Amino acid sequence: MSNKRGRSPSLPPAEDIFRSSTIEEQKSIFTAAFSATLSATALQRLPEFKSATHRIAAWRKPSRQKSLMPESKVLYDVGFDDDGEKWAGTRLKHVLEDTNVAGAVVVARWYGGQNIGPIRFTHIESVAKEAIWNFKVADAEAKKELEAKKQKMDEEAARKELEENLRERDLNIFVLRGLLAEKNAKLNGGERVPPTPQKAPPDYGKMSLEALKRVDKARDATIAFILKEIDKVDEQLKMVEALDEVDEADWKDLEEKSAAGDAPPKEDEKNT
Repeated sequence: MSNKRGRSPSLPPAEDIFRSSTIEEQKSIFTAAFSATLSATALQRLPEFKSATHRIAAWRKPSRQKSLMPESKVLYDVGFDDDGEKWAGTRLKHVLEDTNVAGAVVVARWYGGQNIGPIRFTHIESVAKEAIWNFKVADAEAKKELEAKKQKMDEEAARKELEENLRERDLNIFVLRGLLAEKNAKLNGGERVPPTPQKAPPDYGKMSLEALKRVDKARDATIAFILKEIDKVDEQLKMVEALDEVDEADWKDLEEKSAAGDAPPKEDEKNT
């Protein structure tokens, strides 16, 4: 594909284009543009490339074809356009493969009226690599920002969940303390001592995530302690009830014996 061809006057969108600096060699000028989303044709139509003598292009896009290998492997559709600069398109194709990027790159060259020999290929590759490098730097930064945003969202979700759990635990602790007070009153035969009035809960919204985790752990420990105390009182109540049943059985047995005449004789009956 070494023949020059006409260009459509329509302009591509300006976003997602990464440019290189300019190299000048004996009045010949080289510069490049790379895009991971735009086509090579779109890059060739950039206004700053309109007056260029050559708009050399190469592209490497994921193919719709599937690999027949046991493991999944991405296949690519590759191609190039020399645009009058013989063998230059192949050089750009190799640059895309060596840098392992998917997208399109265009190198614009303005011929300075003097042949500069093979050095032109070095300059073509250099500006292409620089444009691709600028893309990689920006892409890495974008991924870093996206990861930071995701982490922030995850932390915020975790905060909300912890805040809701803590409010629920505060209520559970108040209810369990009331239940423990009732059982102690029943065990001691006295009136129920009301639990300490529930304090206003802390402003969990002003706490850090780590602080919320510490409070959550403390609330769990408190609930576990109260449940253990309730179990102790329940065991004591069972023992008291068992003793009451034994005493009641003894009195019942004594009453039955009295009714059957086994009661001890009265004093006047002994003298007869």
